[in-house]
Amino acid sequence: GHTTGASLNNDKLYKFAYSAEVYVDQVKGSLQKSSGYRFSSGVDVNLLWRNPDNDDDQLVKIMIRDVQVENVNERPAAKNIFKGKSTEKIIGKKHLEALQRPIVVELVRGKVKNFYSYQNEPVFTQNIKRGLASLFQLQLHSGTAPEVDISGKCNTTYHVRQDQVTKIKALDSCEIEKEGFTSHNQILDVNTKVTSTTVYVLEDSFIKSVKAEENYIFLLNSRRKTGAKIVSKQRLELKSVQSGPGLIAGKQVASVIKTLDSSYVAMPLVAEPAHAECKKCPSLSEHWQSIREHMSPEKLSKAEAARSFLSFIQNMRKATKEEILQILRTESKELLPQVVDAVTSAQTPASLEAILEFLDFKDASTFVLQERFLYACGFASHPSEMLLKSLTAKFKGDIANEEIRETLVIVMGALIRKLCDRDGCKLPAVMEAKRLILNRLEKAKKDDNVRMYLLALKNALLPEAIPLLLKYAESEEGPNSNLAATALQRYDPSFLTKEVKETMNRIYHQNHKVHEKTVRTTAAAIILNSNPSYMEVKNILLSIGELPLEMNKYMLSMIQDIIRFEMPSSKTVRKVLRDMRAHNYHRFSKMGSSSAYSGYITRGPDVSSTYSLDILYSGSGILRRSNMNIRIFDRNAELHASQVVLEAQGLESIIAATPDEGEENLDSFAGMSAILFDVQLRPVTFFQGYGDLMSKMLSATGEPVNVVKGLVLLTDYLQEIQLQSGPRANVEFLGGLAIDISGGMEFSLWYRESKTNVKNRVTMYITGNTEVDSFFVKTGMETTMEVETALDFISTVQFSQYPFLVCMQMDRVESPFRRSVTKYESLPSGRRYTARRQRMELLPGNEYPLHQENSDMCRKVFGQKSDSSSNWF
Repeated sequence: GHTTGASLNNDKLYKFAYSAEVYVDQVKGSLQKSSGYRFSSGVDVNLLWRNPDNDDDQLVKIMIRDVQVENVNERPAAKNIFKGKSTEKIIGKKHLEALQRPIVVELVRGKVKNFYSYQNEPVFTQNIKRGLASLFQLQLHSGTAPEVDISGKCNTTYHVRQDQVTKIKALDSCEIEKEGFTSHNQILDVNTKVTSTTVYVLEDSFIKSVKAEENYIFLLNSRRKTGAKIVSKQRLELKSVQSGPGLIAGKQVASVIKTLDSSYVAMPLVAEPAHAECKKCPSLSEHWQSIREHMSPEKLSKAEAARSFLSFIQNMRKATKEEILQILRTESKELLPQVVDAVTSAQTPASLEAILEFLDFKDASTFVLQERFLYACGFASHPSEMLLKSLTAKFKGDIANEEIRETLVIVMGALIRKLCDRDGCKLPAVMEAKRLILNRLEKAKKDDNVRMYLLALKNALLPEAIPLLLKYAESEEGPNSNLAATALQRYDPSFLTKEVKETMNRIYHQNHKVHEKTVRTTAAAIILNSNPSYMEVKNILLSIGELPLEMNKYMLSMIQDIIRFEMPSSKTVRKVLRDMRAHNYHRFSKMGSSSAYSGYITRGPDVSSTYSLDILYSGSGILRRSNMNIRIFDRNAELHASQVVLEAQGLESIIAATPDEGEENLDSFAGMSAILFDVQLRPVTFFQGYGDLMSKMLSATGEPVNVVKGLVLLTDYLQEIQLQSGPRANVEFLGGLAIDISGGMEFSLWYRESKTNVKNRVTMYITGNTEVDSFFVKTGMETTMEVETALDFISTVQFSQYPFLVCMQMDRVESPFRRSVTKYESLPSGRRYTARRQRMELLPGNEYPLHQENSDMCRKVFGQKSDSSSNWF
């Protein structure tokens, strides 16, 4: 009795019918409407040799014959790409001959020990044979163990019930050489679900039938309606058993194989990588010429720009360093920044070498290109250690422009975090970059140097940097103290130890020294966001009423926002508010114009996005800080999509007002700082010092200052999949963003009015391509999505009276949203079938309501300017 594996009878020829089907479609699409193909053939199997000392050691010959390739679903003749073509025409004469050459498999205890085939056969025909040979591998007792087959070394579970064996393969455990990468942030990434089940029915200790099915499902985390699935099915059915050739005599496998055919070679059963060359693809420069016009600066916030950017990256990933350099060296000044965005986002060794050779950091005239390169590095979807190593080397070398030097170290911080998030914290390049930033910060003497290393740490979020950040937050003055506090605010609350909270409490309550309002309010936000104790919340509430004028109103607004928006600390806050000493009219009736408010931009089944807007004024009515955040989150992850902070200080002298406590010696300054997709950018200064302020005010045009402009690769997902039946599949999702953020600040001393305006122009384009390439036929599906939108934030302040009037407006314009799905099948000859569906809808514009006080104040502001009141309220 053979209890371990299937056993063949001597002198018999087993004739099977075999088919392998591939389907590609949307996740919820029915298989009847999928694109795909069916490969079918006869299969002859006979026993060549059985080990005289071990019945469970058998050599089996397997031969494919009568091959056919056809549609997997019935199509009318006009849409059938196989119509009127013989199998020889479709597959090619040489390949068909190779496919029909027999293979020999050594089965030991039911598992394939050796796979013998001919050496110089095309990889794709070998893989089809490997897929067939893998079906003959099974065990006749239940249990789980690693097993090697065409998919690699995979954890495999068998369930045996009489004459039925079910084999379940954990595809995500398979060890096999394949290309691929995923996006850095989970929200921007793709979720996969994979299953593989094979059911054997046995008769007379050998296989009667096999049904195998594997499913691959890919879902875009940000929009789960968008995705793809690949279904691969194999069937093997015994049709007849005839008398067959006799056994070959011999004691050793090697001698039997030699007797049979000396050309046979033992090969791995695991699939070999097969890459079909593209015969009619345009070169990189030809492709660039065809999309060049869409990449000009004035067209950058259009969908066509984002689409062209993604296709350029796809092509560049196949290009050589020389091809990339040729475009960089010959392109015009206007288009070069966009080329630099794409070259850097390609993230291949060739593209990195090309851009580093092209850019000269000792030349100050190419400032724009250097900055675009560095920001694209900061947004890298899957940065390499080599990239960080190259940037560290540049930082240690000569850099002509000081702002580039600052941007460089800020971006190094972002790369440290991304590599650490992927368990790369111990990589030599990461260790070196961490040491460099921490050591230089400790030794820094000049304020500018301190700022640049603090910004780097704000991106790196290293646990070991927390003590340094605490030191700067508590003991430094002005912007650096504020910067260290905002860096601590970005850490996950789990890192904020007892020591951090004690320091934040000392800063907020000014136990050791007087601090600026901006630092104190940041300290309060950190305490309230990191699981505060009852006493911490109570002390903050008791302080309201004793604070500077506008800070009272701001803190009150922050507490009310926590309750209204049900933030994690809201339960503790509610508990404290039961105490009348903390919750009374004296505290809760404070006048002022500062505010903090959070709300939803979208709430969806997959992801939701929120905005938070807080504005802090000085007692004299001049803006101290406005902070606008947009966050996107799903059940498991969060993405800080954007933050725009406008800060001003020391402006009281313009309107002859008295500065607040602790702010008497501050230099006149206004600037803007931004975070984009979790990366802190280099802050922009509007003016520094009284002289600079007066010259800017006298020459002010009110024109916005550009903060960020460019193309960003967000979703970057590529996986290569080995199907059980032999072919390889590629799944690629790319998401690109064309972005233009600008901000401006206008003052009118005559009207005693100031206005800040932040404009966000954004276009998102996502493309997904799922393709199965069997060399003789390609089948797949392409999905695209695009949306163009704009979000404007305007705040108007009239400081001719107290409390001064503040009106905030947040507006999203009507946005077109387009999506399309294209399924296709094609032959190398060029014959192609395509089915395409498109949809377009308009997402309505929206004026975000903010809070009731704001609406009341806007009526007053615009009531005095009746001509514009109808536009808003």
